[in-house]
Order: sequence, then structure tokens, then C-alpha cells
Amino acid sequence: MLKFIFWSLLAVNAALFAYGRGYLGHFSGNEREPERMANQLNANKLTIISAEKANAAAAAVNTSAAADAKAAQEVQACLEIGSFVLADARRFERQLEALNLGDRQSRHNVAGSEVSSYIVYIPPQGSKEGADRKAGELRALGVTNYYIIQENSPLHWGISLGVFKTENAAQNQLAALMKQGVRTARVAPRLSGSKLLAFQFRDVDADLKARLEKIRTDYPNTDVRNCK
Repeated sequence: MLKFIFWSLLAVNAALFAYGRGYLGHFSGNEREPERMANQLNANKLTIISAEKANAAAAAVNTSAAADAKAAQEVQACLEIGSFVLADARRFERQLEALNLGDRQSRHNVAGSEVSSYIVYIPPQGSKEGADRKAGELRALGVTNYYIIQENSPLHWGISLGVFKTENAAQNQLAALMKQGVRTARVAPRLSGSKLLAFQFRDVDADLKARLEKIRTDYPNTDVRNCK
């Protein structure tokens, strides 16, 4: 019994000592505001603003985010301007030099309307790496007569498996390739090239589009169109 009383008194004294030192906080509930502020960390760095200012700051952040999203949406992947006769194309190209577009600008011949031949091909693979992978698959099947199309055309990064004068010859080649295991090859007509030229532009934002339109006004017989 005496031991119980002794240990109880010792525990009470320890609790009173801890409370007096502030280890257990303050439970009075009537601590005044200056004392409360004094106990806060970095209280001098806190700034109280009105609800109006807080709402204005939030609105500014939302407006900035919306503007960034709108700007990203206005970037056009590919824009084409054409068609030019050779003399006009050269003059237009000289005017483009001030824009310093580098590889974002390219020129190509506009396709004609008459069929000149037929091509057996594998559709574009999207990149040089994709075309190289597909070429590796062809080699594994024993196909060695192919050509990766690197020219800027609708078949860019596709693979040519032969060009033939007649559609019948092209279909025969396609059948032979299918027997070797080639499953994605196709046949398409090739149109004769015309003497007209067109220009393509990549990653066109609103500012660049406006500058291109300004230059294009000197060529009333041309138009603007989307491209891939």
C-alpha cells in the first residue's frame, strides 16, 4: 500500500513539473492574442489580405492558365501555301528568308492529274526510326529490294517496294510479297508531276500564320490549306 501511494505521488509531481515547464502546453483557454502570436513561428512573415484581393489573385492565375492553353491550341501542325509557278516560288522563297524558319519550311512539286505509274509500298511509319524498324522486318522475311522514302511527300518515311508501268505488274509484285509474309504492302497510282510548287510550314502559331498571310497577299492565285 505504501509503495502504491509513493509511486502515485511521484507521478503527480512529475506531471506538475512537466506542466510548469510548458511541456504539456497550456489548457487555460484564456490565452490572449498577443501571447498566441508570440508563440507562433515566423509570425512576422504572415500577411492578412482581404477576400477581394485573394479572389483577384486566384482569377489572375486562372486567366494566365487559360491564355497558355489557348496559345497551345492555336499552334497548327502543318500549313501549306500554293500553288506557285517557278518564278513566283523563287520570289516567295526569298521573302521567307527573313522568317528564319529552318527545317520548319519545305518546298515540293504539286502532283499532276495523270497517272504515270504504280507503286507497291508500305505506308508511312511516322519517323526514320519507324521506317528502319519496318525495313528490318522486311529483311527478316527475305525482302531486300526496297527503298525508304525520305523525300517530302505524302509517303514520307514509307517504304517503296517497286514502281511499275502498269497496275497489273504492280499487283503481281504485291502477290509475290504477300507469299513471303509481307502483310501491310499496298498498291497506289503515281501521278505525273506538274510544274507548280507549294510550300509547307510546321508548328505554325498565330503570329507566324499572320506573317505568312501578309507575304502571300502578293500572290493572289495561291491559297492556304492544311497538310499532314
